[in-house]
Amino acid sequence: MSRKPKKGYFVRGKFVAEGSELDIELKAELKGTTESSKSDLKKEMDDLQDLGKELLTLRSDLFKRLELPEILANALAEAKRITNFEGKRRQMQYIGKLMRKLEDSEIAAVKAALSEQKEGSSLEKALLHAAEQWRDRMIVSDDAVAQWINEAPDTDIQQLRSLVRQARKDMPSAHEANVQESTGQAPRKGRAYRELFQLVRDHVMAAHSASRSSSDAGADGEDGEDDDDQA
Repeated sequence: MSRKPKKGYFVRGKFVAEGSELDIELKAELKGTTESSKSDLKKEMDDLQDLGKELLTLRSDLFKRLELPEILANALAEAKRITNFEGKRRQMQYIGKLMRKLEDSEIAAVKAALSEQKEGSSLEKALLHAAEQWRDRMIVSDDAVAQWINEAPDTDIQQLRSLVRQARKDMPSAHEANVQESTGQAPRKGRAYRELFQLVRDHVMAAHSASRSSSDAGADGEDGEDDDDQA
């Protein structure tokens, strides 16, 4: 990835990059606010180090999309391999220094990628929760089964009804449930219970993906119409 030359100036024959630790210290000396600036610098370095820690958890596809400088990417990869506490701490300090060399636009891209990952995780949890609710409702209510079939007509209805019937048979009786609760045992769940969830989950995920793709296509079409109008 091509990188823009750093902005800066020379002091006694040494190049000082704008925003660097030396730049902040020199400007602080001129303003007579050395201690305050050092405190601000420490906070900035800590923030970037924390951002580096979050980068260690970023999905590979989002990480590759960032196209970070090779030296930083290698440092992050090394941090993942280090298990020694002190070694990890020193490596993260090094990563924090490397991240200070990134452009503002690159830092913004890192934050956007981390935000995208967090939003995706939250959405996935919400969809899984919706699938769980549908499964539980259908096990206790035929009306819920009918509603599901109406909203998801492409479902294999025979398979769905078979799984619902078996899941109902596998459910513990009231007495068994009380015994399990009193002894601290986890409620017994049969195979049909799990397979019913998988069926519902797959449909919920597929429906969301289709809806999202449709929305994206619609947005692209609108953009195209605007371009045609302008032309």
